[in-house]
Amino acid sequence: MYYIFSILALLCWSGSDLFSKMGTREKDKNSHWKVVFAVGLIMGIHFFITLIGGAVIDSTVGVDGVPKVIASLLYTDFRLIDFFNYLPVAGLYILAMVFGYIGLRYIELSISSPICNSSGALAFLLCVLFGIFSTDDITPVSIIGIVMITVGIIALGFVEQHEDEEVRQARQERANRKYAKSILAFLLPISYLIIDALGTVGDEFIFSDRSPVTITDYAANSAFELTFFVLAIFAFIWVKFVKKDSIFKGNKHLYFGGLCETIGQVFYMAVMFSDFSVGMVIISAYCAISVLWSRIFLKEKMSWKHYAVIALVIAGIVILG
Repeated sequence: MYYIFSILALLCWSGSDLFSKMGTREKDKNSHWKVVFAVGLIMGIHFFITLIGGAVIDSTVGVDGVPKVIASLLYTDFRLIDFFNYLPVAGLYILAMVFGYIGLRYIELSISSPICNSSGALAFLLCVLFGIFSTDDITPVSIIGIVMITVGIIALGFVEQHEDEEVRQARQERANRKYAKSILAFLLPISYLIIDALGTVGDEFIFSDRSPVTITDYAANSAFELTFFVLAIFAFIWVKFVKKDSIFKGNKHLYFGGLCETIGQVFYMAVMFSDFSVGMVIISAYCAISVLWSRIFLKEKMSWKHYAVIALVIAGIVILG
């Protein structure tokens, strides 16, 4: 059963990548705020569902009396103090996602998704550096995974910056999108990688024995969703009343993306709460499916050099997972 949940999380999160990219327009300077609104709105709806579900479940059978996937979908033991305790971590995660959404305007999904999802390698190293993980956790396999990811990202940047401009334009014509060669475009997913890794370090610390606060996994997820919902309210006000732009019209793909992101989180939590450790390895490879979707639906066509280094990064992510 948890194998199926892992596959569903993988498909949902890769679908979130695809739909967010499909709903983003290169010339729309408010596109990242529209993505934030769509994702935050649906996460906010799920937050309020779990508040109601949590009260009902606690007053009846208790959380141990329902299957993990049902608890992930309908339950939380969230308290208001959890919002403030988890705010720094949630803020880092969401800031990273905003950088990722901005990057969708400037770079192919086939390139950005593997870079963004390499944050686990940096997070692992930082956790060891800060003493959250023991040096005993560093195994030959983890070193191989980290080296593969690092080499792959550096090589990907090299391939991007040294690709002939005529070749670049020719391969982008099929996708009907134009991306200028830019260091900034490549630095946006790199920014996601770094900030998301810091968020993971914060996550590991807040759940460690050294943490000054106590928070459950359910409450942390709810705090994350509530933080995203608050930012969605800001995004709505900013786009609608400050920028005088439409936030609903023609953006159905963004809401599909938000739905996929939220449902993927539900299945991810169900796997995380289980003892099916292989599931995390499966889910960590969702960027590989994102690359596949970008090739099929977005008509993104990379050079063989791109695909070679992307494959190296994805293999490193799976090995590290």
